[in-house]
Amino acid sequence: QGTRDHPPAHVALRDRLLAAVVTCFKRHGAAAIDTPVLELRETLTGKYGEDTKLIYELQDQGGELLALRYDLTVPFARYLAMNKITNMKRYHVAKVYRRDNPATTRGRYREFYQCDFDIAGQFDPMIPDAECLKIVHEILSDLQLGDFIIKVNDRRILNGVFAVCGVPESKFITTCSTVDKLDKMPWEEVRSEMVGEKGLSPEAADHIGEYVQLHGGLDLIEQLLQDPKLSQNKLAKEGLGDMKLLFEYLTLFGITGKISFDLSLARGLDYYTGVIFEAVLLQPENDHVEEPVSVGSVAGGGRYDGLVGMFDPKGRKVPCVGVSIGIERIFSILEQRVEASGEKVRTTETQVLVATPQKHLLAARLKLISELWDAGIKAEMLYKKDPKLLKQLQYCEDTGIPLAAIIGEQELTDGVVKLRDVATREEVRM
Repeated sequence: QGTRDHPPAHVALRDRLLAAVVTCFKRHGAAAIDTPVLELRETLTGKYGEDTKLIYELQDQGGELLALRYDLTVPFARYLAMNKITNMKRYHVAKVYRRDNPATTRGRYREFYQCDFDIAGQFDPMIPDAECLKIVHEILSDLQLGDFIIKVNDRRILNGVFAVCGVPESKFITTCSTVDKLDKMPWEEVRSEMVGEKGLSPEAADHIGEYVQLHGGLDLIEQLLQDPKLSQNKLAKEGLGDMKLLFEYLTLFGITGKISFDLSLARGLDYYTGVIFEAVLLQPENDHVEEPVSVGSVAGGGRYDGLVGMFDPKGRKVPCVGVSIGIERIFSILEQRVEASGEKVRTTETQVLVATPQKHLLAARLKLISELWDAGIKAEMLYKKDPKLLKQLQYCEDTGIPLAAIIGEQELTDGVVKLRDVATREEVRM
């Protein structure tokens, strides 16, 4: 099906992961919003380029053609336009749906969570964009997933490159979606798709190849600003100027070590208008390999200044920039690590098991556990009238419950509870 059931250990792991991401979003002052899983079909179509075919469309439901949401960005833009909101910093964690060919081993599903952070509003250039990149850096560092790189580019620079290479404007978007395949295909295959399927001249394709295989930092931006052809193109010049500014802010945030200005980055979605970025985990295959290999994109985003205007009857634009954390991909990596290490994942947060050593003490257990629950303590007991003490302590060990509160006849007489540390077997009466 390309979807799957999650056993308790996996859900516990994912919850911890989501909590870490949400904590970061909140640290940056974002408010949570929620939008419906169902949108009008016309809201979604025409926003995702070639990926439009992956939208789950529903049959006519009472006169309306509906679809399942493909991402959280388009519904957010629709929400801003409908409610006439021009300024907002928001996060949204929810499931999205894609009629894709799943690859479950690589964390590619038809139903999966996305964690989005977006800043909407008219602000000075590159300040919100820099914060989005800082958030990606924070989350990937906090989760300790290993080495990563965040690739950055700008749609205006790409379009400028296409223009100076002789690509007609009508073919910018389709050329862009072909360039986007460079992370999965070698340049030769991308070039033949440009010429064979997209109808570009071989000269134009070769010329594009000279640019899109470049990557670097501020030095590359300076070099391209001096490029005789690119510097004459208004779009490219704007994009490069903003990219330079972005790198200045990222230097102040202290994160440029993990940022690469990469001209091959295109991101296939139609709605991006400026800066685009994508985070990739790097994994050394073995000790003999100097070059770490990429294990796929785990976060991506960019600036989409025209999207809200598409839903506004008067076409009022609200500039936006945002990032989406690919939680399922990260989750797949963490799952594999946990399985490889053989460590047990606690599936509950129970702090104490209420236990009895003798028979006929169910009433005492029920009274004590009720007091603990009322005091906000996470507690459990076995659902047997007279369980053996060994069985109860074994349950603590199996599920990772750290404490057992034991009440026997002697404890009832003395008005105390014996608290046992399950791991060390130390006991105190209280």
